[in-house]
Amino acid sequence: MVTLRLQKRLAASVLGCGKRKVWLDPNEVQEISLANSRHNIRKLVSDGYVIRKPQVVHSRARIRKTLAAKRIGRHTGPGKRRGTRDARLPEKVTWMRRQRVLRHMLRKYREAKKVDRHLYRELYARCKGNVFKNKRVLMEYIHKAKAEAQREKTMADQYEALRAKNKAARERKAVRQEQRRAGEVAAEKVVGTGPDKKM
Repeated sequence: MVTLRLQKRLAASVLGCGKRKVWLDPNEVQEISLANSRHNIRKLVSDGYVIRKPQVVHSRARIRKTLAAKRIGRHTGPGKRRGTRDARLPEKVTWMRRQRVLRHMLRKYREAKKVDRHLYRELYARCKGNVFKNKRVLMEYIHKAKAEAQREKTMADQYEALRAKNKAARERKAVRQEQRRAGEVAAEKVVGTGPDKKM
């Protein structure tokens, strides 16, 4: 039995792979054993006596199947969990995600003129203070705050209109009283300057 250790090493060097990936044709052992240089090995490669074996398939089909099952909640029970809850999904990560979602929503509302800068600043601080747990709660709060502000504005306008109306009524009443007093004074003067009666 001829040893082809040298040829295998040279072939691996020529083909740019490991020795385990080199296939030497068992029917051409004599001819291969005569090749003692890289030049000869290249000739054998071109003739097809020395071949680089194909890559071994490392299939991910089973892994994909398992991941698809995990996505719908399989294989994730208490017996499969190794880390703590905080290690598996840190609270800081969930906090950052929530803050980014809420702040993005606030920015969008401010740019769309749905909230003014004062309400925006107040809501931003409330978000940071952990008042809103998700977008829906924040949206409801914004609607309530806007409705309350509108109601207060309407009430203030009504109160102002009522004040103006009462003020106008008071002014009219004062004018009427002044006219009445002026009329009474004129009547007294007319009575005082009438013809003298003999006793």
